[in-house]
This record gives sequence, structure tokens and C-alpha cells, in this order.
Amino acid sequence: MTQSGLQQPPLFGPADVPFGPAIWSRNFRLYFGARSAGLLGHTMLPVAVSAGLIGSGHGLGSVGLALGSMTAPFAGLVLFGGVLSDRFTARRMMIGADLANLVTRILMAVLFFQGVDRLWQLCALMAVAGAAAAMFQPGAASTVPLVARDVQAANGVLRAAEAVTALLGPALAGLLVGAAATGWVMVIAAATYGISACGLFALRLGPAPATPAGDSLWGNLVAGWHEFRSRSWLWGTIVVWMFYTLFATGPLLPVAAGVLVPAYGSASFGLITCALALGTVCGGLLAVRLKPVRPLAAGALALLVYPLYPFGIVLGWGVPALVVAQVLVGTGVTFWGVMWATSVQTQVPGEVLNRVHAYDVAGSVCMLPVGSALAGPAAAAFGPGAVLAAVGTAGLMVAGALLTTRPIRELRRVPGS
Repeated sequence: MTQSGLQQPPLFGPADVPFGPAIWSRNFRLYFGARSAGLLGHTMLPVAVSAGLIGSGHGLGSVGLALGSMTAPFAGLVLFGGVLSDRFTARRMMIGADLANLVTRILMAVLFFQGVDRLWQLCALMAVAGAAAAMFQPGAASTVPLVARDVQAANGVLRAAEAVTALLGPALAGLLVGAAATGWVMVIAAATYGISACGLFALRLGPAPATPAGDSLWGNLVAGWHEFRSRSWLWGTIVVWMFYTLFATGPLLPVAAGVLVPAYGSASFGLITCALALGTVCGGLLAVRLKPVRPLAAGALALLVYPLYPFGIVLGWGVPALVVAQVLVGTGVTFWGVMWATSVQTQVPGEVLNRVHAYDVAGSVCMLPVGSALAGPAAAAFGPGAVLAAVGTAGLMVAGALLTTRPIRELRRVPGS
């Protein structure tokens, strides 16, 4: 049994499981469709907003301000999203977030049809979209154990779908912006959130775990922190991951772009970037089939491929070799991601899962913008090659830290997950 001791079907099993399919039950099909539609709308937004603002005569500073207006509310509110999801159920919060996103996209469409004369209006709508994402995200993970018996395989399928939407969303937005007004992209994005809300509304779930009656919002937040802190494998991994995002993933993209685009051209750099998405699909499918007894140890071993890409750039590898490296990196990082998500979803009691996942998200992403912001100054001071070598070394150190930390390395899979 798990540390939580709460693997009870009424808490973690959906209404049409345990006797239905392990993955593709009615509930999971609905959730998969809803999640994919919502992600498609989400990934269309940055390209659409950027192209729409530039087309309206705004500069890059306005684009950065608009996109930043979405990021800040998400980072500041995701913890409260976890608390509210535990208090009012994840599905209600997710549907509410989808409806809020639907309304914001319609209002953005009106703005772009009219021409964005007042940037603050768009920034305000982007802030609402960021807040809605913060309300949605905690429940996105905690719903998976409710809609599929095979939690790991379900996570693998969802990660593969995320990779596909990450490719299709920006590409579709770029094509539509080129052929039509940005406003129509927002109309389509609004429709994707409507589809997501309908799919979530149609789910048939068992009774959700409830937080103790009478607890305050702050009390719920503190209780979530205690649950998070009480699991050394959980907070230990997040500490390691903060180092990873600061010194590895944060600096990699901007520095790699600065080296590869002048050397090989933007088309080749785009191909190399797409290879990462292909690797993500491969990693998700691999996680559907491979179920190690010690999932976090296996995931940490998979992360050992991460330095291939930054080291390959330093060594002057050509485009074909870098494409192969990115496929391997995407496979390894995604396999780790599925192992991690499944461990959290099956080891943490359902009544606090949304709050714990919110702390997980906040810790995982908080250092990413810092790492990205420091990439340019570091490259100017030490050179791009030195920064990329440090990125690869940091990747090795992260895998080593995960493998040498006993609670992380020895965490065992929950039977049946």
C-alpha cells in the first residue's frame, strides 16, 4: 500500500471503472477530447496575440507586456487554484475556467476586429486568461485517476496529445493569421474552450474527496503545504527541479537559438525544435508500455539523455545529429514527466491532491523565467558555448541528484497504477 493508504475505488475510481477499459473508458475519452481541445486553444494564443499586435502597429515591447500579463497571474494564483479545486471539486473549477477562457477569447476577438487601440484592455483580458489557467491546472492532474484505471498509461497518452497540440496550435494560428484576421483565430479558440467545457460537464465521476468542513481558505492552503512537506520524495524532487529549470531548461532555448539560427538558419532550427515534440510523443507512448517498479528512479535514468542536445551544439554537431538528440531528449524528459505525474497522483490522498499538485506546479515553474532571463547576460559574459556546457552539466547533476536521493530513488509504484 502507498504512503497515503487511500487507494480506495470511491475516491480514485471513475463511475465506469474498475470494470471498464483500463484507459479508453467513456470518461477518459471525454476527458481526452476536452483536454486536447483546451490545449489547442491555449497554444494558439501566443502566436495569435503576437501577430495581431504587430499587425496593429504595436512593437515587440507591447507583445512582451501582453504575454507577461498572462504569466504573472498564473504564477501568483495557482496555489489558490489548488485550494479551490479541493473545496469545490476540480471539475467545477475546470469548467468555470474554460467558460472564463471562452469569454476572454470572444472579447479578444472583438478587440482585434476593432484594432487594439488601448493595450491595457488586451493585457487585462490576458490576465484573466492567466488566472483561469491557474484555476484549471491543479484539477487537470487530479482528474486523471478519476477517469482511468491505468493512471500511468493515461498520463502517457495525454503527454503525447500535448505534444501534438503544441505543434498544431501555433502552426494553425500562424496559418489563420496569415489568411484571416486575428479575431477569427480568437473565435476558433473560444470554440475549443466550449468543447472542453462540454466534455468535462459530460463526465460521470464518483464522489470526489472533500476537504474538512469549516476550514478557512488559508487553513486549506497550510494543510496542503503540510501534506507537501511531509513527503520527502515530493519536496526533494521539486527542490532538484528548481535547480533544473534555473540552470538547464531556462537558459537552453534562447542560447541554443542564438547559436543555431545564425549557423543553420531559422528553418533548420524549427526542424530541430519539432524533433523535440516528436520525442515527446515517443516518450508518452513508451510510458504506456513500460512500468518500472521504481518509477522515479527509472525516470531519472531517462533524464540522462538531456545533455545530448546542449553538448551536441557545443561539439558542432550537424542538423541531423541534433534532430536525433532532440528526439532522445524529448523521449527521456517526457518519460520522466509521466513517472512523476503518476507518482504524485497515486501516492497523495485524493482530498489534498489538488493543493499538493498546485505546490508541485508552482515549484516546478517558478525558476524557469529567471533562467531564461539570465541566459542572455550569461552568454554575453562567458560565451554561448560555456553556457551550453553548463546547461548539459546541470542536466547530469539533476539526474544524479534524483538517483542518489534515497526517498526518490526507492519510491515504489502503487500496484495497478
